[in-house]
Amino acid sequence: MFEAVETLASYWEQRAAKFARHEGGLRAVCSYGMPQFYNRSIEWCQQSALRPWLQNIHDQDVLEIGCGVGRWTERLAQNGNRVCGVDISPTMIAETGHRLQREGLCAELHTADAAGFESKRKFDAALSVTVVQHIMDDADFTRAIGNIAAHLRPGGRFVMLEAAPTDGSTRCNSPIFRARSLGEYQRTLENCGFRVSDVRGVDPVPLKTWVLPYLRSLPRPLASATINTLTAISLPLDLMLAPRLARQSWHKVIVAELDQ
Repeated sequence: MFEAVETLASYWEQRAAKFARHEGGLRAVCSYGMPQFYNRSIEWCQQSALRPWLQNIHDQDVLEIGCGVGRWTERLAQNGNRVCGVDISPTMIAETGHRLQREGLCAELHTADAAGFESKRKFDAALSVTVVQHIMDDADFTRAIGNIAAHLRPGGRFVMLEAAPTDGSTRCNSPIFRARSLGEYQRTLENCGFRVSDVRGVDPVPLKTWVLPYLRSLPRPLASATINTLTAISLPLDLMLAPRLARQSWHKVIVAELDQ
């Protein structure tokens, strides 16, 4: 699919236009080629891993980078936060607006990328969920982290959930996805003025990441049956073990505080 588009922005806009209003928008923001059960399992693991931090963000100015279809925007707004959502896709932004309107909520929404977003506001907290893992260029990656830091107040907290294997891995990389190691995230955050205060696991059971590179070579029915079976095995174990097995997790929640 990526080969048919010219830029990362147009890639996400095409995905949003096709999938944002179906199945809760998960195929737009998770894995568009995967069964619904697989994407639901991703969301359940993300919710579980993020809950300890999101439930404690109340009545704050919050910057959400890559708000997608508004899954986390809605939760943040429900907690009385003054949310500013940013996404590279206009259709994603529109769907976030529709979602909030249906729930009687509101947020400030902008179409922009993580590195180029500009606001006169300063924020108490920032959130990104599987966003910066799609920034392929190292210089753009660093600029995005630095830009988020520039929009936070001193002592502000940045909560990110990204593919960050502890020892690094390229086996699942693609033209629109790059799994940087946890160490790369930590170094970049520290260079941009952050102090990493916590790391939590999301999906420590490796069955799905082992098989993902081979799924495209299988007939579609067999590929779907395989990934659904592995997801059913992995999901309860991921939910149970994630808090204790951060090192083994493919995705991690990384919490960083901006220097005072």
